[in-house]
Amino acid sequence: MKKILKAAAAAALACPLFALMASPAGAADSLARYQGPDREARLLEAAKKEGAVSIYYIFPNLSSLTDAFTRKYGIKVQAWRSSSEGVLQRVLTESRGNRFEVDLIQNSAQENEALHREHLLQPVISPNYANIIPEAVQAHHDWVGTKINVFISAYNTQVVKKEDVPASYEGFLDPKWKGKLGIEGNNQHWFATLSKAMGEDKARQLFGKIVDTNGISVRRGHSQLANLVASGEVPVSLTLYDWNIGPLQKKGAPIAALPLPPSVAQFDTLGMHARAPHPNAALLFYDFMLSEEGQKLIAAAGAIPVLKNFDSPYTRQPLHFVDPGQAIDMNDAWRKTFEDVILKKAG
Repeated sequence: MKKILKAAAAAALACPLFALMASPAGAADSLARYQGPDREARLLEAAKKEGAVSIYYIFPNLSSLTDAFTRKYGIKVQAWRSSSEGVLQRVLTESRGNRFEVDLIQNSAQENEALHREHLLQPVISPNYANIIPEAVQAHHDWVGTKINVFISAYNTQVVKKEDVPASYEGFLDPKWKGKLGIEGNNQHWFATLSKAMGEDKARQLFGKIVDTNGISVRRGHSQLANLVASGEVPVSLTLYDWNIGPLQKKGAPIAALPLPPSVAQFDTLGMHARAPHPNAALLFYDFMLSEEGQKLIAAAGAIPVLKNFDSPYTRQPLHFVDPGQAIDMNDAWRKTFEDVILKKAG
């Protein structure tokens, strides 16, 4: 997160925001807020003249949406994939150099919140907001949640018996878990959000005692940690993402999810660049991704969509979403707490 803030600050110093926003949004801005019944028809007519839409993204299965979008509307999608930080850095670098090549940015909430703070995103009010959970829609409308990433625990089913797994984090106080626990080392935002839901003093005391009693193995990267759980090297992980589990299970790996309350989640999001070269095609894709059709494609790809009343075993208990603004502003403090309570005691 420090790299994100430094990159954003560098962009602001090198290229003042008023220079980036010198050109008025005009008709594109009007259509971004337009709610009339002919919105789709108007966007499609203008989008066909533009001929394409460009998106930088992190979602590994985005092609299922881009292919369906092209089949439906005949608009080609030019897509470039990278890490969340890689996407953010490219948008900032191009904007700093007055190069406006991207229309849409599909990225984690914190990274798109950073672009919102740099005034690089176009506010959009989609009629499809009615289809999705209210937490996904931001007051500033510069980005919207498109899928949910739920933090879960997981265990190796050959090392840990199903009847032994606890129903709460307190169960990990039992000495039988000594040497069996793992955690991802950059999950300070999970811990801060969980602590807020659980009570900060209670969370610090509980997890501090868990680590003191049983130790914990700290690993970097959720996918790597999921593989270590599947192999049995780390029998139980306190933090993985919901989407880490399914692909391994399909390969026959002995790994099972263990969702424990309070349940913490964060959004993958979509934002439209304020200087999008294909604004009408961008808005058309924006609406498509939030439509019931687009959201069902996200679900079919193994992710949790933001559709209202979507049934997932990971969303049946209340979700406590990481606040992306606080995650930026409080990162250093949250990191210190996470280190003091868990990482420094790890063994």
